[in-house]
Amino acid sequence: MTETLPFLSGGDASTTPIHAIRTGEWSTWVERHSDVLRRLAAAHDFTAQNGRILLIPATDGSIERVLFGLGDKANAMAMGALAQNLPAGDYRIASAPREFAATLVATAWGLGAYAFDRYKKRKRPAPRLAAPEGADMADASRMVLASWLARDLVNTPTNDMGPEAVQLAAEAVAHRYGASFTAVVGKALLDMGFPLIHAVGRAALQAPRLLHLSWGEANGPRLALVGKGVTFDTGGLDIKPSASMRLMKKDMGGAAHALALAQLVMDARLPVKLDVFLPVVENSISGDAFRPGDVIKSRKGVTVEIDNTDAEGRLILADALARASEDQPALLLDFATLTGAARTALGPDIPPFYANDDALAAELASASSETSDPIWRMPLWDAYESDMDSPVADLKNTGDGAFAGSIYAALFLRRFVGAPAWAHFDIFAWAPKERASRPAGGEAQALRACWRVLRSRFGS
Repeated sequence: MTETLPFLSGGDASTTPIHAIRTGEWSTWVERHSDVLRRLAAAHDFTAQNGRILLIPATDGSIERVLFGLGDKANAMAMGALAQNLPAGDYRIASAPREFAATLVATAWGLGAYAFDRYKKRKRPAPRLAAPEGADMADASRMVLASWLARDLVNTPTNDMGPEAVQLAAEAVAHRYGASFTAVVGKALLDMGFPLIHAVGRAALQAPRLLHLSWGEANGPRLALVGKGVTFDTGGLDIKPSASMRLMKKDMGGAAHALALAQLVMDARLPVKLDVFLPVVENSISGDAFRPGDVIKSRKGVTVEIDNTDAEGRLILADALARASEDQPALLLDFATLTGAARTALGPDIPPFYANDDALAAELASASSETSDPIWRMPLWDAYESDMDSPVADLKNTGDGAFAGSIYAALFLRRFVGAPAWAHFDIFAWAPKERASRPAGGEAQALRACWRVLRSRFGS
């Protein structure tokens, strides 16, 4: 059951009204109000510029109302900035653009109210919002909790979020919803047919593992989720420079996303047969580390030459995708903090996705627009596939050139997929700086768009 969140208000008469206004509507709006308000806005040079907040005081010194500028292009997610920047207290949305869906406004507020406080307590309580009129608060709360889960997991450093801790987190989610849970750990990976996962993680102190969460009725349509869970990535023997290693605690962001989306599915009791596969490793260095030039036979039987040990995420995903495909899911989604090339192409805010099914890609693009959750389709460009040819194995784990790194990774993964509808998300899972509805740090990306697609495809 969805929890009650601390940023929600009961919505009684004491809540402070918020007016969200576009710049183009400002002159009309302000003319309908008092001379005092107009003079105050002029004194603060407030004309509803994007992101600007103006607190209108009451005669007793309290806040009488809040004016929030939206510029001319902001979408509903901009409302999350209020939860980040308003003083503690209870608020309600008195007016906002008609195109702002009420559920998305509530979601944005909840996302903006997040703070990672495991090691450093937040300075003040988050402001609370009364449910906007017409909002599906159950779904908004469900999305906020799933996003907070992903953010918490990504923000936690590896000393407290290694492979064993990721397993505990996944077990906790499985237990909460009555899902079955299994873990294949260490050398058992070799016995059970997951050699790539074992190879990548065998050098670390905490053993590599494949986590499997299963939920739902056996006769429901099968949905499979896969997430890359590299709890820290040194780059292996092809070691990263220190600057590139600094944020590698977030390299398990794919697993965090898959687990968060699974929580959404189970909390909403979507009528599916859900399977979640999380390959979880630390890509470390020791005498037992896998090497450039090694050839490893994957679960699918495809042999892979290791061209670069820093292209490890696609290796562990390969075994997990092959396993997920064995159950013949109707839909298979995977999430991975896979390539820096994706960031070079689209920046930190827009994850590229790849799909083997045009109908699925179109659904995702539409859901992205509807939920203000930016994603962008990239091509599975067949002509590049031969660039991964190896003289000694079926393929190698990188392409020949310095370009198209994200496409190469997606093409590599496609070799291990056996589902009719599959999408791969090359996420960043990180916000370099604070923006509306998004404090700096771990971030859930593509979650709202994917959830919209799942509800549309499988919802009752």
